[in-house]
Amino acid sequence: MVCEAPPKPAKKKLIRRGTRDFSQPLRLATQCAFALLNIWIGVQFYLWVRYYETGGRGMRAARPAGVEGWLPIASLMNLKYWLETGVVPQVHPAGMFLLVSFVAMSFFVRKAFCSWVCPVGTLSEYLWKAGRSIFGRNWSLPMWADIPLRSLKYILLGLFLYAVGSLSPQGLREFMESPYGLVSDVKMLNFFRFLGVTAAVVLGVLAIASIFVQNFWCRFLCPYGALLGLVSALSPARIRRVEATCIDCAKCAQACPSLLPVDKLITIKTPECTGCLECVAVCPAENTLYLSVPSRRALPEWAVALAIAVIFLGIVGFAKSAGYWETPIPDQTYFDLIPRAQEFAHP
Repeated sequence: MVCEAPPKPAKKKLIRRGTRDFSQPLRLATQCAFALLNIWIGVQFYLWVRYYETGGRGMRAARPAGVEGWLPIASLMNLKYWLETGVVPQVHPAGMFLLVSFVAMSFFVRKAFCSWVCPVGTLSEYLWKAGRSIFGRNWSLPMWADIPLRSLKYILLGLFLYAVGSLSPQGLREFMESPYGLVSDVKMLNFFRFLGVTAAVVLGVLAIASIFVQNFWCRFLCPYGALLGLVSALSPARIRRVEATCIDCAKCAQACPSLLPVDKLITIKTPECTGCLECVAVCPAENTLYLSVPSRRALPEWAVALAIAVIFLGIVGFAKSAGYWETPIPDQTYFDLIPRAQEFAHP
């Protein structure tokens, strides 16, 4: 008896997309806008700090409250205080509202903060793209190393949540109103201004690793991304693949910065998906790969950019109009504390 091989499945006919995808130009424009915003905040904050460091002899600049977006632990502490007391904290409240906006983005449009907004994510992306241009490829870690390393960011997140969760509202308020808490933003700036050898080596290693491995920091170590990823797992928006029209070209999997097997899945549910839409952009088949809501209706690429803008401007606008944006600390306190910022240790 001769066993015949099963017939090969017929090759699916490609129905090419009739419209151009604009997700990546839109994402680049959003990344550039937020990068420029952060550069402006950084320059203005430096000028503001120098004014108080020099005893008022430098150029006076208004304190940009947006710098508190770089204080994720303080923002998390303030969020806990607000949720438990119903009172908006007075010290670094802007950071809390920025954290709320980033969490809201992650719920509505996946972990889009990481791939559309975060300047560290943007830098990481262009480092690995530079590596691919120079070396012709990026490298991935073997599965036995990749999975344990990916868990590190969740372990770090757990430690931070435990530390913040163990504090009472009174303890949170005392911490934020301590000299350390009042100038924690200045200490963050000074970390980069007066970078030590150890810190410089660590940052250099992370930068070099990001050239060779896609999104090294974001993939393995960022606790902020871990938190937003867990929120995004609850998002009603998902990348969906229509198996009937998919031609199995695997371009989507090859384009995915998170190294997800998009071509093997029907719905992308993992918290590792950043909502960058690179997989959608390279798919050649009509109505085959798209971001959708529970009704399975495809969302246009501009909807992600619009959602980011509405959430960010809406929450920031509310905080400003309600008087919750600025930290009301007298000038004399800053004149006293900022020149001595390096003296204050964690309480």
